[in-house]
Amino acid sequence: MNANQDPMGQAIADYHKYGKAETLRVFSPMFDEDELPVSTLFRSFEEMPQLEQTALKMANGHTLDVGAGSGCHTLALQQRGVDVTAIDISPLSVQTMQERGVKRALLQDFFTFDEQFDTVLMLMNGAGMVGTVERLPILFQTLNRILKPGGQLLCDSSDLCYLFEDEEGIIELPDLDYYYGELVYQLQYKDIKGEPFQWLYVDADTLSAQAEACGYIMEVVQQGEHYDYLAKITKA
Repeated sequence: MNANQDPMGQAIADYHKYGKAETLRVFSPMFDEDELPVSTLFRSFEEMPQLEQTALKMANGHTLDVGAGSGCHTLALQQRGVDVTAIDISPLSVQTMQERGVKRALLQDFFTFDEQFDTVLMLMNGAGMVGTVERLPILFQTLNRILKPGGQLLCDSSDLCYLFEDEEGIIELPDLDYYYGELVYQLQYKDIKGEPFQWLYVDADTLSAQAEACGYIMEVVQQGEHYDYLAKITKA
């Protein structure tokens, strides 16, 4: 990924360099235009949502932070003395992490990584990178390779069923030919517009069923305030 195709990485680099960034715009055919506050990618442990704090406290052993971005989770783990490696596919993000003091930040695709870890972290809905429910087995196939015996995946996600809740609190899911949590996004920062990409928000029951089918056990560790949850996934 080069800089003129990496709106997220450029936004992260600018915020690190100047202490501010312009609007990181988020487009989706499913929603009106939105924006992602770049400052949230630089939050401290105390500023993180409770689910993320819990995940960081549970991380142990040799830990992998997937899609680490600016490195906020990695830096929090380093402060706790955890042996952590951060990976991202954005060269600008990796460079920023290195400048911020991340000890081991690698330009690396998770699905082709071949090291082994005790804990894999996918926070801020990081497991959504698989894109679709149909592709979730690829996540577990990768875990087969990189999780040490007794290792764990800690990931958070959200159930988008609330988008279909009426004024009386009744949820009626739409009749779609795809899973309702499968979205398409496109990011733009300044004049840098990335390619559209698929992202998955998966409900806990669906994730648990997919995990079981692939030889894993999923436990919901903590529920968030708005249909979000933290999951711990281990080998059955």
